[in-house]
Amino acid sequence: MTGDLENVESRLRSQPGQSNTDRALGTLDARLRMWEQERGYSGIAVIARGGVREFEGCYGLANRSEGIPVSTETRFGLASVTKMFTAVAVARFVRSGLVSFDTAVRDILPAGRCPTTLRPDVTVHHLLSHTSGIADYFEEGDDYAALWTDRPNYRILCPADMLSLFANLAPHGRPGQRFQYSNAGFVLLGLIVEEIAGVPYPDAVAESVLEPAGLTSTGFFALDEVQTHLAIGYLPPREAGGPWRSNIYSIPSMGGPDGGAFATAADLDRFLRAYADGTLLGEQLRAAMLTPRCVVRDGVEVGYGVFLYGGGRFGHTGEDPGCEVMVQHLPEFDTSVIALCNMNGFAHEIGDLMVELVLKGFSSR
Repeated sequence: MTGDLENVESRLRSQPGQSNTDRALGTLDARLRMWEQERGYSGIAVIARGGVREFEGCYGLANRSEGIPVSTETRFGLASVTKMFTAVAVARFVRSGLVSFDTAVRDILPAGRCPTTLRPDVTVHHLLSHTSGIADYFEEGDDYAALWTDRPNYRILCPADMLSLFANLAPHGRPGQRFQYSNAGFVLLGLIVEEIAGVPYPDAVAESVLEPAGLTSTGFFALDEVQTHLAIGYLPPREAGGPWRSNIYSIPSMGGPDGGAFATAADLDRFLRAYADGTLLGEQLRAAMLTPRCVVRDGVEVGYGVFLYGGGRFGHTGEDPGCEVMVQHLPEFDTSVIALCNMNGFAHEIGDLMVELVLKGFSSR
């Protein structure tokens, strides 16, 4: 495969009148088409500057059984990128004075919608920054699909349905001690959104986030709903030559505050720009969201529901069985990078390749 790609790069370099940008993007497209043919890759990759898509490649199939190809209209599962929507919804309530980042979670949620083991000093700040110390229902590195082996995933229809998975677990430690990625923390944030808005979480997010940002193709859809332009999430065959499998038994039947919305790449670009330019939050609150709260690892910090990569660059990743996503916005370049896949194993690498191109001004090596 490496040799074939080198041949493509050589042909692109030899074409007269072609800019470094064209050659670099041509090489990227050639790589992704090779992965589509040789590794079954399916998804969309986008580099958008100022709302204009400078690179947009659609690969593979949104529906393998019907042979429906991925298109610009395809809506992909977002997994944990959904956490950015949840964080913005909470922040907009902060902006309205309905809650503060320092409000204790127990002061918002009634006893029946709050973990029995939740410490009284856990605040909204701790949940948004993954520093709450609460036990999670799913720890990073575990098999997410295994959660639903003995639990009917079709019964997970709202945030409260997730409480039984962690409500009685002992916390890992005191809040504020360290970063520990927490899906359960964002389930609680979703319950807070419902408590303040007085409507179900998807409706509250639609009103406070999706509509203000102009996200007309984004939403929360149950796995058994018939919706247009939805990419089916796929798991690889169990054995060579076997059939691909859908992820309908591997994720909750309805997305929630910690993951599971669906969106097009174009909508995600709109969201990232509305986040970056203050449309959603205003300048002061946007700055608060993008303030580093804790170190995740070398070169990565966490803000409020968002990861920070230095130089003002921010975004999120997401991964569920049959779904992988990477989105970042680079304010210095007014550019969004979006990689959406209805399978696993590609989005992070593709996203990193596109970020590298942007940081290098699309110049080829």
